[in-house]
Amino acid sequence: MSDDKPKPSRLRIAVIPKGTTHEFWKSVHAGAVKAARELDVDIVWKGPLKEDDLKSQIDLVQSFAAQKVSGIALAPLNDKALIASVNAASEAGSPVVIFDSALAGGKIVSFVATDNRAAGRLAAARLSTILPAGGKVAVLRYLEGSASTAERERGFLEGVEGLPLFQVVSKNQYAGPTTESAFAASESLLLAQKAAAGGLDAVFAPNESSTFGMLLALRAGAGQQLWRQLGHGPC
Repeated sequence: MSDDKPKPSRLRIAVIPKGTTHEFWKSVHAGAVKAARELDVDIVWKGPLKEDDLKSQIDLVQSFAAQKVSGIALAPLNDKALIASVNAASEAGSPVVIFDSALAGGKIVSFVATDNRAAGRLAAARLSTILPAGGKVAVLRYLEGSASTAERERGFLEGVEGLPLFQVVSKNQYAGPTTESAFAASESLLLAQKAAAGGLDAVFAPNESSTFGMLLALRAGAGQQLWRQLGHGPC
């Protein structure tokens, strides 16, 4: 006797990262591929090239919703600008899971991320063990609208507030979306704080590209003094 029941269609899930060039997102891609194999579903991995291409990410959410994918996993570039597109996708029958970076509202199924605020506080606590005598600290922020990094920055500043031997001398400099933009911003920050003359003792950077950009600047002339102070030899 033949089984006339229709076979369920195969799940097709769109995974939309903030960008596709950072090593972090390559790791996320590998995790998505591994999960797809384990769960026997199809994934479509597609995201903006750079993490400041908000229009591209909005277009991707709208495109996948129009294709009626089974679901969307999204790491939003902006905590507010994606809400309308996420709501539209959900109403069109493509449920949305937000990961890595929060969305300030919207019709989502779930939110999956680390506790970024707590991570920032941990960084401040670690700084107090590295520099028990305290010192001057700068925060190199990442990008406005990025909820994950904003929470790390917030947590770090909260942690430093509880360390009376530390003074935050700069917290309004933004690195931008690439290592190149972070390098330029880092050089400006280090020069402004006279890091080469010992005017800075530590820097907090909240993500991959801002950290790499700052490291490059520290190795250059503007940060040589601080670079050596952190235990590194001449570059």
